[in-house]
Amino acid sequence: MLYDALVAESRRNDSLDDVRSAALDRVRWLVDLLERQRTEFRRSMGHEHRRSRAAGAATQAEIDGRLAACADEEGRAAVLCLMLAARFDNTSYWQYDTEIEPLISRVRGWTPDEVAVMLLRATEYAMGYRFAHSLGLVLNAADQLDADGRRAVMPWLRHAHTELMDTTVEARLRASLVQRLRALLASVDEAHIPEGLIPADALWASALSDRAKTSPTPELAGFVRHLASLSGPRPAQRWRRTCLELAEAASARDLVADVLRALAGDDPLCSRGSGAHTGRLQADYHYHYVVHQNDGDLARGVVWAAALTGGPAAVQHLGALALRTGGLGTGVVEDLKLAGAAINALAETGDPASLEALWRLQSRIKHRALRKQLDTALVTAAGKQGITAQQLIERSVPDHGLAPDGSLERDLGGHRVRLAIDDAATVRLTFTRPDGATSRTAPAAVKDGFPDELQELKALAKEVRGTLSGERARVEALMSAGREWPYDEWCRYYRDHPVTGVLVRGLIWEFRYVEDADDEWRAVAPMAEPPGRPERVRLWHPIRASTDDIRAWRERLVAERLRQPFKQAFRELYLLTPAEEETGVYSNRFAAHIVHYRQLYALFKERGWQANFLGRHDGGYDGKARADFGDGEWRACFHHEPAADDDGSYAPEHAATDQVRFERRDGRRRREVPLAEVPPLVFSEAMRDVDLFVGVTSIAADPEWTDRGEDRHAAYWRTATFGALTASAEVRREALERILPRLKIAGRCSLDGRFLIVRGDLRTYKIHLGSANILMEPDDAYLCIVPSRGKGAGKIFLPFEDERLSLILSKAFLLAADTKITDETILTQIKRGA
Repeated sequence: MLYDALVAESRRNDSLDDVRSAALDRVRWLVDLLERQRTEFRRSMGHEHRRSRAAGAATQAEIDGRLAACADEEGRAAVLCLMLAARFDNTSYWQYDTEIEPLISRVRGWTPDEVAVMLLRATEYAMGYRFAHSLGLVLNAADQLDADGRRAVMPWLRHAHTELMDTTVEARLRASLVQRLRALLASVDEAHIPEGLIPADALWASALSDRAKTSPTPELAGFVRHLASLSGPRPAQRWRRTCLELAEAASARDLVADVLRALAGDDPLCSRGSGAHTGRLQADYHYHYVVHQNDGDLARGVVWAAALTGGPAAVQHLGALALRTGGLGTGVVEDLKLAGAAINALAETGDPASLEALWRLQSRIKHRALRKQLDTALVTAAGKQGITAQQLIERSVPDHGLAPDGSLERDLGGHRVRLAIDDAATVRLTFTRPDGATSRTAPAAVKDGFPDELQELKALAKEVRGTLSGERARVEALMSAGREWPYDEWCRYYRDHPVTGVLVRGLIWEFRYVEDADDEWRAVAPMAEPPGRPERVRLWHPIRASTDDIRAWRERLVAERLRQPFKQAFRELYLLTPAEEETGVYSNRFAAHIVHYRQLYALFKERGWQANFLGRHDGGYDGKARADFGDGEWRACFHHEPAADDDGSYAPEHAATDQVRFERRDGRRRREVPLAEVPPLVFSEAMRDVDLFVGVTSIAADPEWTDRGEDRHAAYWRTATFGALTASAEVRREALERILPRLKIAGRCSLDGRFLIVRGDLRTYKIHLGSANILMEPDDAYLCIVPSRGKGAGKIFLPFEDERLSLILSKAFLLAADTKITDETILTQIKRGA
């Protein structure tokens, strides 16, 4: 009998046994109907399916009718009966939320004992989400109790809070329930901090725990509850005002500073103790984390409280926490919400040091969602200082304590250690002994006598390298922006900056003077100072220059051996073609190429493009790489897809390229625009990137592809590997025109259309200026030479960095002296047709 089973199961040998028994007796009719319903259900699983289904519908209708007719006392007993009869476990599944919810909302007169029975029963449900839903219904009844009634159910409210904090429940539902529970508890005892609100086993929360135990006050309890009410990365203004008021009332400024310091630097927690997914882990697996998922709201509240009350003192720890929970290789699992809170809080401190911290995070955090929050934080911080986000970025570049020439010196026991930026890609430590001898390795006296100082200098050198790399990418991105600066501002944040200045002084800049009525811009060579005192400055771009000016600048760079930090004078130009004017909104200039996909995806990341990963998953068959240009006003979209040889593996080996389209910012959204509306600077810079993607990753640049035999992409390889030159290859050809006459093999080399012709003693060779692949005269036989990793053109001066140009020159030097080649794989190919 169901009644006997419920009576037996409801006995807990506590003060509520009589309440449960009375409820079951009061609605004995409901127990009988539930038993009939369960019997009919079991029959429906056998041979009497149709008849039992009809009977079940009639029984449910009878239950609904009688429950609707219940008065308050009988209705409350019915709710208790239904909750006691419910089962949420692995062996049976009976739940009556549909019947309970309207009853709780309708009936009145709830007693503390009845609410206590329901609170205790809700915590017994095995499924977390069912427990949470039922708890929400019970709290509707608890809300009806007066102050004395709430005080009477205080132990069960505390118990429910503890269970909720230790149960896996949807974050949004948990936040609502804990807020309601804490409000009920606070209405009884303002000084009470519910158990589980402050995690007992977390080192980062130990200062909060100690304060709550030794000095419990209503002000402290209110402050802690307020901290735990923050569910997002950025609180509303009302939350911030209340936080400041409560922190002041509780004298908690130093307290939250201590907790933030612990979050940023103390030992992490281990999943072997209480990880977010402990129940699903294998015995031999574990991970480390900073904050348990159930305590995230409190931790984010602490982060913001520390930022609002600590100001400049909190900057260092906020930056460290953001990197710890949002960076790569930190030893703890990422916590995007906590990292996002730290990033956004940095922008609110109002301290100049926060700008440097945000700048550093930009170069070290790669997660797309966090990078968006970094952008928002930078805009927020800029607004606080009355400047644009672009001005903020350039003003927040760290100088690392370097002198204006990009160097720093330390004396360590008579040894002088110099850290210096040698060029746009090199940062070195140099050691000078007391006798004046120098070396690039630390002497034993420095290693043994000053290990901490040496380690600090090495760490600083690593930081400077990171800043230099980030600045190189940022300054090159200005090529598409067309920005102008007041001369004084440019001098301060660009030319005279210890790090940025190394790059800036190697570039061509244009200056405008007040007396120029026609707004003429005058270009000045790298390393040179402009005459007089200019008014405005902008970065020179060849797309605005005449052909004669471009030619003159290229001649000068080579003649004076001026190496630029990135291609500027020799920069490729991409102008709108008639075919693109015809297609209107898209370009097919770089479509229908077959590329190595993983290499392409890695190059996207290296150049700052965002792209979904192709593969056999939802959304993995349509690739779209995106990048912003023109200070974020424009976006280029490069479409690609798995190639036809996809073998069904997780990621395709090859991809096929497709259209390039452009979008323009329109408020918070972007809209696609015709190519004719895209500024020439933006169009040229975006297409330059796409040309790079195709040129580097195309199978046409793979010298070993011809050994694959008959392949579905063989026809493409034969066509593309020796085909017409792209814009980048044309620039390479023009650079070679200036470099070749200065080489010792100049007499053996000439340029002929798409090829560099090299005359060896055994044969004459044609090196394609696009793919760097080689044909041999007289029969145009293919010569496969696989370059050694890390070897280029040696000490040949190049006015810009170009791996393909270095490769072409290294092959030219090798083939010009072909009688000295010792590699049998190369010699066999050469002699085969000689």
